[in-house]
Amino acid sequence: MRSVLEQTFADYEYLIIDGGSTDGTVDVIRQHAPRLAHWISEPDAGLYDAMNKGLRAARGQYVWFMNAGDRIYDPNTMAKMFAAAPPDADVLYGDALFFNPGGHELGLRSRVTPHALPAQLSWQSFRFGMVVCHQSFVVRRSLAPEYTHAHRYSADVDWEIRCLKAARRVFHTNLVLSQYLTGGFSRKNHRRSLQDRYLVLQKHFGVLPNLLNHAWILLRGVLFVLKKRRRY
Repeated sequence: MRSVLEQTFADYEYLIIDGGSTDGTVDVIRQHAPRLAHWISEPDAGLYDAMNKGLRAARGQYVWFMNAGDRIYDPNTMAKMFAAAPPDADVLYGDALFFNPGGHELGLRSRVTPHALPAQLSWQSFRFGMVVCHQSFVVRRSLAPEYTHAHRYSADVDWEIRCLKAARRVFHTNLVLSQYLTGGFSRKNHRRSLQDRYLVLQKHFGVLPNLLNHAWILLRGVLFVLKKRRRY
């Protein structure tokens, strides 16, 4: 919450969708209620159901999802991003800084994972996996679809692809947009997440291309690990 409320860019609305927390979260939200455009705390059907509630309530030109534990990179991030972005941009994207639950920085996503950040992003860029962190992906609200409940663990991958298919202009901000907390929902359900991601990519790229692409994903992962071992 602090990372949003401390932004020097003022032209935004902040919405919080909470799943009926009983750990004191609601008390914290109420403290900042005057600065929020909208907030609710009620049971939901999971992470993507909550995101869909946020989409329906949003009124801004763009939507940007930041999950609990994640942060906007620094107080000037929004100001820099919108100052650089062309007015007709449908998607804005950038890198993400990974950090662990202990608060230690792990490095940029484009460097500590095999997923290099594309200089020119399109939906076809996802044939080898999710190349842009969900928390560093900003979309024009008018073209953002709801998250599908058919993919319980990788609906964010499917959502980014569908956003890019609908986008006319995609803008690389060349900025680090978010700080991403590792060990979240996808990591805790890692195997199911990978299986679900496979089905998402098969849906968009076809059966045979997806098999071939995953063969390269596996080889790329092995090469990446070997390269890291040599370095250290």
